[in-house]
Formats: sequence, structure tokens, C-alpha cells
Amino acid sequence: MTPLELRASGSLASIFALRMLGLFLVLPVFALEARRYPGGDDPALVGLAMGIYGLTQGLLQIPLGMASDRFGRKPVILAGLLCFALGSALAAWAPSVHWLVAGRALQGAGAISAAVTAFLADVTRDQVRTKAMALVGASIALMFALSLVLAPWLAARIGLSGLFTLTAVLAVGGMAVVAWVVPPEPVVHKDAGRGGLREVLAHAGLLRLNLGVFVLHAVQLAMWMVVPGVLVHSGLAADDHWKVYLPTVLLSFVIMGGGLFRLERKGHLRAVFLFSIALIGLVQLGFLYVAQAPSLAAAAVLLCLFFVGFNALEASQPSLASRLAPPTHRGTALGVYNTLQSLGFFAGGAVGGWLAKTQGSLGVFGVCAALSLLWLVVAWPMRTPPGGAHAAAGPGPSQPAANAAQ
Repeated sequence: MTPLELRASGSLASIFALRMLGLFLVLPVFALEARRYPGGDDPALVGLAMGIYGLTQGLLQIPLGMASDRFGRKPVILAGLLCFALGSALAAWAPSVHWLVAGRALQGAGAISAAVTAFLADVTRDQVRTKAMALVGASIALMFALSLVLAPWLAARIGLSGLFTLTAVLAVGGMAVVAWVVPPEPVVHKDAGRGGLREVLAHAGLLRLNLGVFVLHAVQLAMWMVVPGVLVHSGLAADDHWKVYLPTVLLSFVIMGGGLFRLERKGHLRAVFLFSIALIGLVQLGFLYVAQAPSLAAAAVLLCLFFVGFNALEASQPSLASRLAPPTHRGTALGVYNTLQSLGFFAGGAVGGWLAKTQGSLGVFGVCAALSLLWLVVAWPMRTPPGGAHAAAGPGPSQPAANAAQ
């Protein structure tokens, strides 16, 4: 990477990290702490407060992605972080669960994922973009692991209100990074023409990736409805789960860093991509066995393998999407991509919870394995981009082969 690419990747990854740390710190303790509020005895209302963040995220990813194409990345990112900070402050003040719902909804309205990833794509070359996206993915995964360790300790000392106040402070810190650390944005997206959404939705390669990110995050959330129970049945107390999560996440980064980037440089990105999908599916089959014959060692190995596949796909999929999208509609394309990601979270939680209730962990892992197989079949025709902006993961409408691809 050039110095500019390193600066852009590090600063934009830190924005994701600050925002996601603030978000993740709340999640492990929210359901328990919310019971202390008026209305907290209603599980449905507490669940709404938990989930409405994802709903407003999903609704606004495309509009804000399109806005970043027309008005610039930085203004949209700053506005989104301000919205997230205000929502956090409202949740910190909230005297009841109903106000927590309002605060969480306002947090979700700061849907900046598309603008940030489009910005990162604007300032990095194709050959290093997967590495840049991996830095963002690594920051998110590390914040998740860190929150599992810090959240219970902080909640015991400052409560849920204090956690939301800390979240607001982290969002303001992200705004400072945007203003003073992130490099100036290029003008490739300025004065973008209309019709970008129509072009994005007609692009076969982007549709393939959008299905992939939906399945990936649906599987992730669905399996996490039952993985904690598997660990408990394997003999690990709930308070000690971080002792498995943290080392497996860190080891997966070492494995991915030692393989993904080297293989991509050698032209094997397609093989790594498809192998990672297959690995996700094999992990689900492995958990089918572990759920019936609990083994902590086997569960830890499976989690490490899951994180290897998950992190590789988290790095490569947005990189491929950004290379497929026309530069003038990159924010729109990544807005659609992030919308499908949010919908995947929602579907994974809703359907995963229903399956866990009606079919148990075996039903969850079985459906996740089937979804992974479907994704592998759909992704199989993809092609690795030779370096151009429009030649990835299958032909799109801007290429001569568009009609055949459709």
C-alpha cells in the first residue's frame, strides 16, 4: 500500500471500530439491563429496542449510499455519525424502554457503512483493496471480541445509561477522525448521473454478491442463537465464553492474513472465495455433530474455522462489489450491498430464533448448512477481476456479455 492508502485504510477502519465498539458494548448486556427500566418486563418491547437499530439501518443504507454519490462521502459520514451520537445520547437519557426504542432507531438512522466502504474503494487500487477491506473487517471483529470482555465489567459500574453515553463519545471521536485524519476525498463520485440504482439492481455479478452477503450474515446470526448453548453444554460457563471467542478470532486473522492476501496476489481469489463458502457450510455440519456429542475442543476448532471463512468473505465481498460497481454509482451499489447485509441480520435473528424454538440447534445448523450450499452453487460462476473496475464476479450490464449474464 502507498502511504495515502495506508492512511485512508487505517483512519476509515478506525471510524468503523469506534462506531462498532460503541454498538457492541451494549449488545451483551442490553436484554438484562433493560429490565430495570419501566416497560422492561415486556420481552417484546425489549426485543423491539434491540432490533429496531437494524431496521432503520436497512431502510437508509441505499438512500445514504446514493447521497454519498451525489454530495460526497465525508458530508454523509459526518451526518451519519452525528445521528448515531444523538441517538446514543437519547438512549442514555431514556427514562423508559419506549425511549430506548426511539434512541436505538435514531442510532440506526446513521447508516454510514456504504459511504465508508465506497470512500475506501475510491482511494485504494484494485490490487490492494481486499487488504484494505480486511482491515475494516478485522476492526469490527476485534471490537466484537473486546466488547464481550468489557461489556459486563462496564455495565456493572456505569450501567446501560453509561454505556450509551460512552457510545456517544466514541461517535464524536469518529467525527474528529473524519474531519482531521481521513485524507481528502477524490472527486470520482461528484455529479453522478441518475439511474444508478437501476443499473446496480440489473447487474448479475452484484446480485450474486448481494445474495452472498445476505446468506453470510443470516447464517452468522442464526448460528449465534444456539452456539452459546452448545458451549454451555460442552462445559464452559456463559461468563467464560470470551475465553473461546477472543483466541479463535485472533487466530483466524493470523490464518487469513497468511493465506488470503498471498493467494490473491497469485490470482487465486476465486478459489479462496469459494473455499471460504464451503468452509462455512462444513462448519455447520460439524456443529450438527458437536450439538449431539458436546466437546469444547471441537467447538473451539469449529469456531476458529468459521471465523477464518467469515473474515475472508467479509474482506473479499465488499472489495469485489466495489470493483464491479461503476465509480459514479459505487455508493449506490454498496448501499444495496449493506442493505442486504442488514436484512441478513434480521432474517438470521428472526428465523434462527424460530428454528431454535421449534427445531432446536440441529434445525438451525441444518438450515445454515443448506443455505451455504445454495450460496456455493450461485457463486460458482464468478470470475476473479483482472484488475479493472468492472470485471469481477461475473459480467454486468456495462460489458458485452451482459445479456448472457442475465
